[in-house]
Amino acid sequence: MARPDKAAAVAEITELFRGSNAAVLTEYRGLTVKQVKTLRRSLGDNAQYAVVKNTLTKIAANEVGITELDDLFAGPTAVAFVTGDPVESAKALRDFAKENPALVIKGGVLDGKALSADEIKKLADLESREVLLAKLAGALKAKQSQTAALFQALPSKLVRTVEALREKVEQGGAGTPAPAAEETAAE
Repeated sequence: MARPDKAAAVAEITELFRGSNAAVLTEYRGLTVKQVKTLRRSLGDNAQYAVVKNTLTKIAANEVGITELDDLFAGPTAVAFVTGDPVESAKALRDFAKENPALVIKGGVLDGKALSADEIKKLADLESREVLLAKLAGALKAKQSQTAALFQALPSKLVRTVEALREKVEQGGAGTPAPAAEETAAE
């Protein structure tokens, strides 16, 4: 291959690294073309799955400042460049790897931080962003309801206390002195 072709390939991979918020390195040895197409479809619009040359990808990753992945560039390598939700892409890769043991997740990078294969599997076990946001909204709404009930209870309790005092005064008569007043009069 001519030198300009390699430079163009490195530039393209560099742009893929820059344009993604995560990248997952996999080994695809033993997968058929049909299985790789199925994997690409399962990733959807969230990620771009590309079979890459190790040396060129290593150079591109280093240009972006990702040096922690250098040891993972061995054997047949493909990279899922994630532009959407990294959790959804990690789940798609994990689920595909369960059905097709030939796909091996090597590791990756998320927002500039290197991840091991185990960390990517833990990321896949997380709930999606939408579910987590919905749970947060539900928790915040519950706290607001509790606070509103508390603020509503205070005036209500004050009204009941004042009403009870008014009834007590009416039942006991207006001329009955308070117990504290009787004690001071006796002294």
